[in-house]
Amino acid sequence: MTDWRARVLQCLDEQTDAMVANLSDLVREPSLSGSDVENSAQCTLAEVFDSEGLDTDHWQIPLEETKADPDFPGMEVTREEAWGLVGRLPGGGDGPTLMLNGHIDVVPAGQLSTWTHGDPFSGRADAQRVYGRGTCDMKAGLVAALWAIKALRRSGAPLRGDVLLASVQGEEDGGLGTFATLRRGWRADACVIPEPTSLDLVPANAGSLTFRLRIAGHATHASRRTAGVSAIDKFWPVARALAELERVRNADTHPLFARWDIAYPLSIGIVRAGEWASTVPDLLVAEGRLGVALGEPVAEARTALEHAVSEACAADPWLRTHPVSVEWWGGQFASGQLAAGSDLLDRLGAAHVAVTGGVSPQSVWGAPYGSDLRLLTGLAAIPTVHYGPGDVTVAHGPDEFVPIAEVVTCARALAALALDYCGTDADGGRAIDGADAQPS
Repeated sequence: MTDWRARVLQCLDEQTDAMVANLSDLVREPSLSGSDVENSAQCTLAEVFDSEGLDTDHWQIPLEETKADPDFPGMEVTREEAWGLVGRLPGGGDGPTLMLNGHIDVVPAGQLSTWTHGDPFSGRADAQRVYGRGTCDMKAGLVAALWAIKALRRSGAPLRGDVLLASVQGEEDGGLGTFATLRRGWRADACVIPEPTSLDLVPANAGSLTFRLRIAGHATHASRRTAGVSAIDKFWPVARALAELERVRNADTHPLFARWDIAYPLSIGIVRAGEWASTVPDLLVAEGRLGVALGEPVAEARTALEHAVSEACAADPWLRTHPVSVEWWGGQFASGQLAAGSDLLDRLGAAHVAVTGGVSPQSVWGAPYGSDLRLLTGLAAIPTVHYGPGDVTVAHGPDEFVPIAEVVTCARALAALALDYCGTDADGGRAIDGADAQPS
């Protein structure tokens, strides 16, 4: 009887250099959320899926129809078009389906002067790391999933169930791509999202709600500033109230989040005020994100922030008569968790141990950020776990990188999981050829 795991892993190990080169090439495509390159990068991957012999479903997402859906998770950037992409490695038809899901979009690079390794989109690689925006979050995980499927196909492993690879857009600003993939009709019996976890197992994530505050002031000439009211000055009592809200909301957190100093962060990311240096500003706009506790209804989280802002206004004479407005916009990430009773976490952990010989220990924890996990578990009841290369601490920051060893280990573990989860024919005689890709 063929040892299919050994054969698949050997196929992967023989292609390590090509996998790293593939990652570097993908990083060189600056697929910023909402950019034209976000779309062209999907086209590049669709061509790869086709050339690899996968059944490929590459479709233009009907944006207006999708945004009008009452369950649409929000979007923070403007898109004229967006594309869905699923590649299917078909099995024999009588085994369970495993989905691997990764996003192609990345966040902006920030101040270029903070990148000590040069061009944020260079894709530069040395013996240990690949550098660049999107390496960690999460092109490394996407490439690992792709090469796991390549090895399964090229080795001829006789899978019983299908393996799907969903490359999605818009994860960073709400989850457009995964939402559209589910609305397209794609389903699986289990899913792994290779987001950066340093190869730990993450069966749950907190939520994240984007909000906007508008704080009014009264403009006047700066030389007579006391005759006006600075919107900047009126921001501080609101900021203090939000800091206290964060403290209260993190006083008692779920055990899965015990490793974090703040499990459910509340952060202000953008502050805009004033139009002229010599004018007291009459408007301040602040945008931020509110962490949602595991299992907390989104409506309750919103109410908590609105109440904190309202109390801050009630305590200030100016804000009492000029209350701060709160707007919920952009990405609205609920929390999410692997369904109780699923064996996916144990299977994935066993696959990791099998390909590392047990020398790379894992922890199990909850992620303090929103992700597409909540769409898969919440909208489609698909058991889902995060497991991927890279440390999320370096994501969205300067000199973002991913360890090559983790990319390779992730690809090997995902391939081993697919063999275990989807099953293989005992005689190994069935060819892996399938019909045209169709959503199930």
